[in-house]
Amino acid sequence: MPDLSRRKTLALIGGGTILAATGGLATFAATRTPHAALAPWDAAGTYADPRMRALSYALLAPNPHNRQPWEAELTGTDGIAIWRDPARDLPVTDPHARQLTIGMGCFLELCRMAAAEEGYATDTVLFPEGEDGPVARLTLTEGGTPDPLFAHVMARRSHKEAFDPRPVGPEASVLAEHADLHLVGETRDAIRTIAHDAWMAEVSTPAALKESIDLLRIGRAEIEANPDGIDLGGPMMEGLARVGLLTREAAMDLDNPGTRANVEATAAAILGAPGMVVQTTATNTRADQIEVGRRWLRLNLAATGAGLALRPVSQALQEYPEMAAHFDAIHAIAAPDGGTVQMLGLLGYAEPTPRTPRWPLDTRMRA
Repeated sequence: MPDLSRRKTLALIGGGTILAATGGLATFAATRTPHAALAPWDAAGTYADPRMRALSYALLAPNPHNRQPWEAELTGTDGIAIWRDPARDLPVTDPHARQLTIGMGCFLELCRMAAAEEGYATDTVLFPEGEDGPVARLTLTEGGTPDPLFAHVMARRSHKEAFDPRPVGPEASVLAEHADLHLVGETRDAIRTIAHDAWMAEVSTPAALKESIDLLRIGRAEIEANPDGIDLGGPMMEGLARVGLLTREAAMDLDNPGTRANVEATAAAILGAPGMVVQTTATNTRADQIEVGRRWLRLNLAATGAGLALRPVSQALQEYPEMAAHFDAIHAIAAPDGGTVQMLGLLGYAEPTPRTPRWPLDTRMRA
């Protein structure tokens, strides 16, 4: 499932009993962490070339469905060219690559911040050869100023579970420079309802659902073979898969009890979120989308620093026919004077989310 809730699945089926039947919890659990897929987190900042060090942090940026659509090339002695890999597109739910371009903006901002941490400024030229060429060409020069938000890079996550129900406190005020905050009131409730209804519309649209299901990585072997997409790892998930209770076929079946439980768990998490965040732009150019990505990355880091969790819920912003009513509804509320709603998220308090898998940096470099 997209946004699959591990806790609800395990509560429904009883993972411990299944694991006991599959050969012993302790031994099995000890071998299930996908260490290779998580190694890029530990490798960040360890490269000799300052450009590679910056890129090694940048690849930890949030991005749609964890597609990691970036490719990079070192140019000359101080340059980097960045492309978006079309092989990682989401043609059903992101037909115009708007969300993936926002993900590229997250990457570029984290690259800039990592370079600045070492005293390098980053001169960035967007789409220097048009949309068919690189997304950006970067040149590193002396003189960058470290950014306080960089301190939260290694702790930053995109939340995946439900939130603590308590209201968001005044510490959220630091997020106001990055997004519109809706922490109480009718507007928050209306936005939550639209996000909920859009989620239900997505899972009820077979092509949209299948796009997510095809990106499931179930268990350590699949995660390490393809450390992107929607990872379902750990001993419990592998135990369910071993006995046939966690399969792509089951996830596509909305009448399957486990699938239905996960759909309902995500729906409840949306409706129970204490706060909503919205990012809009007056126009909808590629440059706007890149800038929103920069802002989303900074919002995510600021939320981490404030002890808050952030969870994107982009379904209502997707541009395919079955989503049109929800797209219109969120724009009527969040952009009544025109413009584009670019990002929508849930905000609240939550337990820390584990690190997500990443492709090693060398696999994302062009020769």
